[in-house]
Amino acid sequence: MVSRPDLPAPVAVPLRIAVDHRHGGRWTSLAGGGREWLWRGGATGRERVAPGDAFVDAGGLEECVPTVRGTPDHGAAWSRPWRTTGPRSAVVDCADFTLARRITEEAGEVVARYRLAAEPGYRFVWAAHALLDLSPAARLVAPAGTPTRLYPEAAELLPPGTWRAGDRWHTAGWPDPAGLPLDRLGPDDGTALGAVLVGADDVRVVDGTDALRLRLHCPDQPRSVALWRNLRGWPAAAPYRSIGVEPMLGAVFDLAEADSDGGDTAAAGNAAVVPAGGEVEWELVVTGYRSG
Repeated sequence: MVSRPDLPAPVAVPLRIAVDHRHGGRWTSLAGGGREWLWRGGATGRERVAPGDAFVDAGGLEECVPTVRGTPDHGAAWSRPWRTTGPRSAVVDCADFTLARRITEEAGEVVARYRLAAEPGYRFVWAAHALLDLSPAARLVAPAGTPTRLYPEAAELLPPGTWRAGDRWHTAGWPDPAGLPLDRLGPDDGTALGAVLVGADDVRVVDGTDALRLRLHCPDQPRSVALWRNLRGWPAAAPYRSIGVEPMLGAVFDLAEADSDGGDTAAAGNAAVVPAGGEVEWELVVTGYRSG
């Protein structure tokens, strides 16, 4: 955390979590210091979904694996019931893999530990699809210069000639790739876009005096942070505001794009790959702070 010398140093705020194993292992609450961090949407029918159904944007944090966009929509795990295996522990069985998760609260931090088991060579993308309840003044803090992939929905917001026909994404440096200030999470301006901060594994969301730090540990797999910045620009019929800050394994929204170089880089590192041992383990650490 970075603080101004004339202000009190930020202090850690203990966080508490609630999850719903029956309905996709969804995180339904992430709260601390009198604040709820997770956004709740108005969509209905989340409790009735089955594998293959279209995504229901109910808010919270969804476990998206083996893809985010693409097929199946937001992955295969969110639409299945998870089996409780112990306090804060659960597992979900999908067609090609099994995902186990254990969440603990350690010294005020939320620590989620994952283990995915599949055939060696299996490729996947995972994202902690966290939709956050943030004010229009909030911002996302990540290392300056982080390569940031903008997706086609951002093309019309870029200077003329920036987007090259046929490219899957355009890559430029954080926080203002191609002059687009992506670190600003408001005010609402009628736009909606997705981006991936390639290689990022430690970011902060700052909203007034509150901050949320998200750290992803998995040294042998590609790590990134996906951003969904919907400033009442989606869906077209009834747009609403929703902000997703999503630590991820891989560097693409859609697993089907993992073999593409996108026009800017080699395809290697776009997806996580199960090694010879048949398992991938990783850890997500979430910490809350408040400054004076």
